[in-house]
Amino acid sequence: MPFDENWLATRMMFLIPLILSLSVHEWAHAWTAWMLGDRTAESQGRLTLNPISHIDPIGTILLPLLGVPFGWAKPVPINPAFFHHGVTMRTGVMLTALAGPVSNVCIAVVCAILRGLFVGGSAVADDQGPMLATLLDLLISMNVALAVFNMLPIPPLDGSRIVDGLLPDRLRSGWDGIARLGPLLLVALLVVPALMGSRLLFGPIEFVGSLLGKLTSLVSG
Repeated sequence: MPFDENWLATRMMFLIPLILSLSVHEWAHAWTAWMLGDRTAESQGRLTLNPISHIDPIGTILLPLLGVPFGWAKPVPINPAFFHHGVTMRTGVMLTALAGPVSNVCIAVVCAILRGLFVGGSAVADDQGPMLATLLDLLISMNVALAVFNMLPIPPLDGSRIVDGLLPDRLRSGWDGIARLGPLLLVALLVVPALMGSRLLFGPIEFVGSLLGKLTSLVSG
């Protein structure tokens, strides 16, 4: 098989935005926990935007370089026992979990605005900034996908912690049973997208992406 000289450039074009997006995602977890009184992440050097502190060798580097279209970073450690007295453990964990997907939505919104301001709202980049348009489009789609994926109520994703914080006590035993199947459900979601991913992922991703496309067009005038 002949060597493709563009292979590394293509992979890096995906890898670098992914690392930055995952770093912001994990920093948001750490910062929210810190604001709620938990210094665990800070003490372990995770309250930073430095990607080196968040990189997982397999999920952040190896799989994206191999062409796998998703990744993950090292999870941020939190200790709910350190939350402020006015914050319950369930609420604190829920807010900390929500911060990650919210940070990805914020990145996508900022990139959509920047695309409208500096490139234009057309789907095809013009001569003024094709590389910038490609980078911003990648950041938008990547962060929308990260936000939607992490909001799924499947342990250990952030969405499961949000559900856990909102769930009434009378439903908790049933939820705990579902949570034990979390790893299997997550594998099914990733391996059999035709059965699960198309409904749980692609629909919401396309919907949010279309809203951001309208925002880009509005900004570009």
